[in-house]
Amino acid sequence: MTEPVPGPQGLQSELPLPFPELSGDLPLLPVRMVNEYEYCPRLAYLEWVQGEWADSGDTVQGRWVHRKVDKPGGKLAEPKDGNDGSDKEDAEEREDQSGEDEVPFKARSITLSSNRLGIIAKMDLIEGEGNVVTPVDYKRGKRPHVAAGAYQPERIQVCAQGLILEDHGYQCDEGVIYFAESKERVRVVFDETLRNQTLSAINGLRLIAASGRIPPPLHDSPKCPRCSLVGICLPDEVNLLSGRGAEAGPRPMATAELNARPLYVQAHRAKVAKKGETLQVTVEDKPAASARLIDVSQLVLQGNVYVTTPTLHELMKRQIPITWSSFGGWFMGHSHGVGHKNVELRTAQYKGSFDEQVCLSLARGLVRAKILNCRTLLRRNWRGESDSGPWLTRLKQFAEKATRAQDLNTLLGYEGTAAADYFSNFGNMIKQHDAREFQFDFRHRNRRPPADPVNAMLSFAYAMLTRQWTVTLSAVGFDPFRGFYHQPRYGRPSLALDMMEPFRPLIADSAVLTAINNGEVRPTDLISAAGSVNLSPSGRKRFIAAFERRLALKVTHPLFGYRISYQRLLEVQARLLGRFLLGELIQYPNFTTR
Repeated sequence: MTEPVPGPQGLQSELPLPFPELSGDLPLLPVRMVNEYEYCPRLAYLEWVQGEWADSGDTVQGRWVHRKVDKPGGKLAEPKDGNDGSDKEDAEEREDQSGEDEVPFKARSITLSSNRLGIIAKMDLIEGEGNVVTPVDYKRGKRPHVAAGAYQPERIQVCAQGLILEDHGYQCDEGVIYFAESKERVRVVFDETLRNQTLSAINGLRLIAASGRIPPPLHDSPKCPRCSLVGICLPDEVNLLSGRGAEAGPRPMATAELNARPLYVQAHRAKVAKKGETLQVTVEDKPAASARLIDVSQLVLQGNVYVTTPTLHELMKRQIPITWSSFGGWFMGHSHGVGHKNVELRTAQYKGSFDEQVCLSLARGLVRAKILNCRTLLRRNWRGESDSGPWLTRLKQFAEKATRAQDLNTLLGYEGTAAADYFSNFGNMIKQHDAREFQFDFRHRNRRPPADPVNAMLSFAYAMLTRQWTVTLSAVGFDPFRGFYHQPRYGRPSLALDMMEPFRPLIADSAVLTAINNGEVRPTDLISAAGSVNLSPSGRKRFIAAFERRLALKVTHPLFGYRISYQRLLEVQARLLGRFLLGELIQYPNFTTR
């Protein structure tokens, strides 16, 4: 019932809004997410609703601190009944036992939930005596020097644990936060103010989860640089592109370096097996190579290669994708675990792919960026005797025409004409060696099958770039087979082909030029048969090394100003596409180098 309360117009009825008890298939909120919501609503939304996660040094250290309390131990004593109106015999029995000494207890790693509150918690430690219990929550680091003894998100988290314990019949008036580094315990009293703040945080998280709209990023907050999800959230980048950021631009992205690299296996009838923390590659039961699992970002198999079932399970558990290619390098597909949980992103992707204006807008930007990057590569690497000026002017004109194309067919025409101009001059970027030596002669682009060495390397590079984009898009949460510019076709990763357009000249073409001009690929590394040319196994090995070096190369981002590797840049661009499709950005920012 509502009770009248005084107001400016006299007596007004108070309208309580109790949290509705959960029913059906609604999930319980982890109390840890309530902590994240109080710390940053956007962080809680990313983790809880969109299923995002990334490790950092802090999260790894936190798991190490919890290694002891995460192991179940002790037993949580059953609460004794209070004055609940039970019969007289039960009351007499409790009276007889009231003189017995209460035995203190400790219970570790106890999971309890409350349907009334709609939350669930895995409690690190519960200390108690009889009906009176105290939850103890472990935190890494030192006790902060603040008046309350701990920050508000941590206080709310332990209070939520106390509310759950009370719903299970215990008396819980306070909790403890234990800081592992300083070895200090901070007492948190569950007064009325903290209880109301905790309920408000629970209801607030429920509200944003039900709304389906991600909260805006924090503005220039000191919380962001050390957040493990900063490379996923992109707070400064989103604020800058949406007009809310500072003119100084984003802070350098504080994400870990990608030290892991792909493991390529191309030997005929090779076998990949897991042995401890390493992957062992054998050929005809003879050891060929090994790599630590921690150093492997993906397993790339070319041709007839066998992978054991335990290896598949371990790679899927670690979210390490396996990509499958033909012996000639043609990308066939990839395997991974359960996949990304971000249904919102895929829903927005499908919705946008059926919108002609969204498709045309994205396609215009992708084609323009591709033509401009082709122009930049020609300008930087021109070795021809004639002047490159007229060709550079033509490419710039076609880039501008692409932005005004009225439909996809017209855009395809502009892209095709610009590509013809670009490849007609591709040979002017190739270093010519002594006339007595083999020359990498290039006249025009051909494929299926490639008829000359340069086209063979271009096709191989594009296949590897397609694979890289497919893996990146899947890891971010996209469906790589539903695109905007390249229309869906059976077995074709259309979105990967869309996103790789601006990066063809920057990564694939550049890797081909580097391998040729530096002499990394030699005439003996090529095989000719039936009018087609392909790389030999040794040639592929050297070219793969050139391609991976190009991916690891750091460049200065023209919009954000910080240095970033191409491999990390692909992920950033994929996430910015998601921000556009989810409505946070007005347009997708393509990458064009100077």
